[in-house]
Amino acid sequence: RLITNRALSGATRVLYVSPLKALNNDIQRNLLAPLKGLEQTFGEKGQAFPTIRVLTRSGDTPPSERRRMLRHPPEILITTPESLNLMLSSLGGRSILGQVDTVIIDEIHALISGKRGTYLMTAVDRLVRLAGEFQRVGLSATIKPLDVVAEFIGGYRMEQSNSDLAYVPRTIRNIRSTVPKVYQIAIHLPERAVNRKTRPAPGKEIWEPIVNAIKFRITQNRSTLIFANTRKFTEKIARLINYEAEDKLCYAHHGSLSKEIRNVVEKRLKNGDLSAIVATNSLELGIDIGHLDEVLLVQTPFNVSSAFQRIGRAGHSVGEVSRGAIIPTHGRDFLDAAVMANCIMSRDIDESKPVNGPLD
Repeated sequence: RLITNRALSGATRVLYVSPLKALNNDIQRNLLAPLKGLEQTFGEKGQAFPTIRVLTRSGDTPPSERRRMLRHPPEILITTPESLNLMLSSLGGRSILGQVDTVIIDEIHALISGKRGTYLMTAVDRLVRLAGEFQRVGLSATIKPLDVVAEFIGGYRMEQSNSDLAYVPRTIRNIRSTVPKVYQIAIHLPERAVNRKTRPAPGKEIWEPIVNAIKFRITQNRSTLIFANTRKFTEKIARLINYEAEDKLCYAHHGSLSKEIRNVVEKRLKNGDLSAIVATNSLELGIDIGHLDEVLLVQTPFNVSSAFQRIGRAGHSVGEVSRGAIIPTHGRDFLDAAVMANCIMSRDIDESKPVNGPLD
């Protein structure tokens, strides 16, 4: 519609909401490339192509850029739930959202089961009073049950019948891909960590055999993504992998790092200049970091959906196989890893439950 209807240019028409700032920047890059290609194709045919700008608005956005955005609103605005609420709370923010006709919520599974999801949907409903009714689109590769989540996203619209007001559910439509996705899952527990003769004594460091196993996997792959459950473990694993190495084998990636550092790390891996990244869930949700041979999960993720998302970073293109391995660090973790691997292979995703009240 932005291309065929020239009158839609010059105002924000598409609002794209995602849970991560890093994902926002990735979405922007992935939109700019096809838009540039379309502009070139139109130009070759002698046809005018409308101005379609794509900007992000989050905590990383400099004040000068925010002011510039108010003067010249982008046709496509990418933001986070928190930034959307802040925009709706300011006169300037509301001034550029009054003509929105499409709201896209990406990685909805990461928001739906917590108060952050409710916070987002209240903002979306506040936007209706400003822009009128608009199309709502929710996206996720790991969501269950589909109908419950769709109803939560759709919400209710207010209708007046005679002198009475009533809330009516909006019409929703579920679209599910039929393309099969193949996963290859393994559980790696280094022999030295479990063999009675070679395993570290109680209280001693168990990380050495685990890190050696990770380094071996890195050397067998062109590119490897390693996930840890905490920032502390992320930094620790990266430090141990690079210890005594002539060149850095990997870099850490998490939300406490600056935007500039995160972008450099992502770009280096995508360009093939880096063998591995150790990350928290900062790289879990849909970020395009190029071809990955394998994903390693150090310790079992806290839920099945998270494990699906992380392993899905490898073989991200249609038809490719996603290869992953879970590396447990203790006995209970080994048991959790076995259960998690079975859930992934059987597609047994945890159910999402929207927060419907203060006591949920």
